[in-house]
Amino acid sequence: MKFCSQCASPVAIRIPDGDTMERHVCDACGEIHYQNPKIVAGCIPEWNGRILLCRRAIEPRHGLWTIPAGFMENSETIEQAAMRETYEEACARVEISGLYAIFNIPHVSQVYMIFRAELLNSEFAPGIESLETALFAEEDIPWSDIAFPVVVQALQRFFADRPGDHFPPFVDTIVPVKR
Repeated sequence: MKFCSQCASPVAIRIPDGDTMERHVCDACGEIHYQNPKIVAGCIPEWNGRILLCRRAIEPRHGLWTIPAGFMENSETIEQAAMRETYEEACARVEISGLYAIFNIPHVSQVYMIFRAELLNSEFAPGIESLETALFAEEDIPWSDIAFPVVVQALQRFFADRPGDHFPPFVDTIVPVKR
């Protein structure tokens, strides 16, 4: 951020009085511009024991598979965001079964909130952000072509929990892999 959204003057990075973190602060009008993590809402949609995945038509990770998920919009709940993203990416309607996973991803300032969900019917198709959509049995998941570590971990945990039909919500943190 270079300019204040209130008065268009340049901003400086400093710790405002009474704060403990560096912020973008306008020296002209005093506005403090907070930058907070983004919430990503998504779900693991299931139909007759298979999972709906989308092959990404956009960056990052174009061409790789993921669960339907995306950034939460203002004025919606996390459940609404997960359902909207499923419809936008897979033209599918779901019923949310419950919160399954929360992933902290501090290195990209994101928090993923993943729900379990049931497809309301067997109708789905690629949305504007997807090249392809498909239902996968556990043994057919394209593990080497999954777009994001958060999706790999969520699906691995989901399949480990499924035999007991017990899906306790969990919280985890994704750390970048050093190459």
